[in-house]
Amino acid sequence: MVTYLEADSAPIKNTGQIRLYGEDGFEGMRKACKLTATVLDELVDVVKPGVTTNEIDKLVFEFGMDHGAIPATLNYRGYTKSSCTSINHVVCHGIPNDKPLREGEVVNIDVTYVIDGWHGDSSRMYPVGEIKRAAERLLEVTHECLMLGIDAVKPGARMGAIGEAIQKHAEGERCSVVRDFCGHGVGRLFHDAPNVLHYGRADEGIEMRKGMIFTIEPMINLGRPHVKVLSDGWTAVTRDRSLSAQYEHTVGVTDDGCEIFTLSPKGLDRPGLPG
Repeated sequence: MVTYLEADSAPIKNTGQIRLYGEDGFEGMRKACKLTATVLDELVDVVKPGVTTNEIDKLVFEFGMDHGAIPATLNYRGYTKSSCTSINHVVCHGIPNDKPLREGEVVNIDVTYVIDGWHGDSSRMYPVGEIKRAAERLLEVTHECLMLGIDAVKPGARMGAIGEAIQKHAEGERCSVVRDFCGHGVGRLFHDAPNVLHYGRADEGIEMRKGMIFTIEPMINLGRPHVKVLSDGWTAVTRDRSLSAQYEHTVGVTDDGCEIFTLSPKGLDRPGLPG
């Protein structure tokens, strides 16, 4: 039986209960998420052939420090970087390194800043120079999946409505939805209940209620949905080495829909894509 509780009275640990945040929580999330969105804007002009993901990670760390924020991934369960950088067939949790980005690649950059205890979590895809049309279309479809999932968020609906909207669109475009990873509750905790599946049926899952805060972060593949985690314990890749893409927003359920906390201040939610 799922239980909901006011976030102010909840312990700072994942108990499986669903936290319902008030205006103070929403305001805290706005601040943290805006900074995350801002650094992702800053990276638009940084991502180019020859730049290393370690250089990107250093910028993320220094930008956070300059603005009073801590990267949530830094030293999280042994992870040693301030961001995740997932290139081409890497689905998620790619570890920054000194290998230069190459023309035609695509990279997902995932950042979570913590400000005053609030976690702002978001990611975007970035083309590296000119990319092939197939890659561009995958990015377009994946962002469309994200926004369709967000459109399904409203009080009284089931969480499965998010997954159904994403799965229907992805598979209609002859892509596949990764099942191994999902979105999650977020706020005072980096990862909290509920899990947010990117596939399913609209009549499945728990009921969405005003005050819930969670991420939606579909991972969409050009090939099959199956993934494997490499020996480093973090990097997840497509088993068939097909291209993968992901976009992520943090949202809060409102009276009649949701608020997207991580929208780009500069309108750069889809870097390098038309429209």
